[in-house]
Amino acid sequence: MTMLDNSVATLNQLKKTPFKTVKTVSIAIALGATCTLSMAADDIRNTTLTQTSNQTIKPSLKQLPKNLPATPQAYTYGVRPFYLVNDMDESPLKEELLACKAQLPSKTNFSIAHRGAPLQLPEHTYDSYVASAQMGAGILECDVAFTNDGELVCRHAQDDLHTTTNILATPLAKQCTVPPIIDANGVLTNADSIECRTSDISANQFKTLTGKMDAANKKATSIDEYMNATAPWRTDLYSQNGKVLTLKEHIALARQLGMKHTPELKAPAVTMPFNGYRLDDYRQQLIETYKAAGVPANDVFAQSFNIEDLDYWIKNEPAYGANAVYLIDDSNETAENKTFDKDDATTWKHSLADIKARGINIIAPALWLLVTTDDNGKMIPSAYAKQAKANDLKIITWSIERSGPLANGGDWYYSGLGEAINNDGDMMNYIDVLAQDVGVQGIFSDWPATVSYYANCKGLK
Repeated sequence: MTMLDNSVATLNQLKKTPFKTVKTVSIAIALGATCTLSMAADDIRNTTLTQTSNQTIKPSLKQLPKNLPATPQAYTYGVRPFYLVNDMDESPLKEELLACKAQLPSKTNFSIAHRGAPLQLPEHTYDSYVASAQMGAGILECDVAFTNDGELVCRHAQDDLHTTTNILATPLAKQCTVPPIIDANGVLTNADSIECRTSDISANQFKTLTGKMDAANKKATSIDEYMNATAPWRTDLYSQNGKVLTLKEHIALARQLGMKHTPELKAPAVTMPFNGYRLDDYRQQLIETYKAAGVPANDVFAQSFNIEDLDYWIKNEPAYGANAVYLIDDSNETAENKTFDKDDATTWKHSLADIKARGINIIAPALWLLVTTDDNGKMIPSAYAKQAKANDLKIITWSIERSGPLANGGDWYYSGLGEAINNDGDMMNYIDVLAQDVGVQGIFSDWPATVSYYANCKGLK
């Protein structure tokens, strides 16, 4: 969920890339247990838009099933939260979290699934979504992109099929905006420029793809080498199925999992209008899809990095606009000719007061925008966080568990935190400052069990 949709090619090339208690069932079912959910493609038609003979896309949403009961879940933490707590430096927080080790896990809206559970399972796939629910996440994200026949699908970017799916190993590769080029000797010659978009293919073609861990080797000389580039601290152990979903299927699954919804409208990679499909059509279609599915506005937290998307929803769909989330990082909120500084308001494109005045109620800055350090290297709220709170803005943030080992201080998500981050256990300290001092109402995570454990221990619902 970033504005810049770069693929992960190496360890240091990550993409910078809200909230009801349910009855605890059991932790006996392991994370990889078979899910008995019945939302099959047969239950939901894939076609939501039709294309006319002059190639103009016209929205024609079909009513979706509204009474799909939630399937009881068996929640589990797995081993990772315990590893992180054990790795913490000695502190009262560590003692408190250790004292919760016998607690039964439960669902919490404080824990938001960032694309599912992509630390270990391919993002925006069925298995990844189910895993996030089993780890107690109460809200599920779908990054929304569109196909060439106007279907909304879940992909982190309109132009990431080459890094997040197996499209290059299928005949659909030739339809890519920039297809792979193989020379007479069988050598891949354009690994650094391949680009495959959801708008290059139809919804039916999209459904034939298999999701994979987001990675690409931009120096590869073969398709296999290009695709097999998963970071060593991730795994391909759970990449065998990779079922991709349309937005309608995602909504149905989230409902069966008993989760709320946070779709993100991704910036189009094509020039709009696209085959007569306007940006406002795209904005409206996202909301109409939830309406057609009978999802209450209070259960939908539509997101965007484009503040004009929020302006549209607030004006045209006020019930949904009231919960719309403005995503923020240095790429979209830096003042002209400035370098973003979370403690210097003169470097911010919009003041927090201006954002609130537009009717925006919820913001979602990147983690590091909200936390800084004092002279003793202790993590404290940043000026940005303080001003957001002063302007009565609700805050959620992204994304925990998107980085590799933290022994060397972490990556972009830990910018400016210096010596405050020097082991994996410091992630729990980070979460604690965000929750207790900054006052965020939810945290996106690539491995929701980590946030769920903390939230359950602290009684955050």
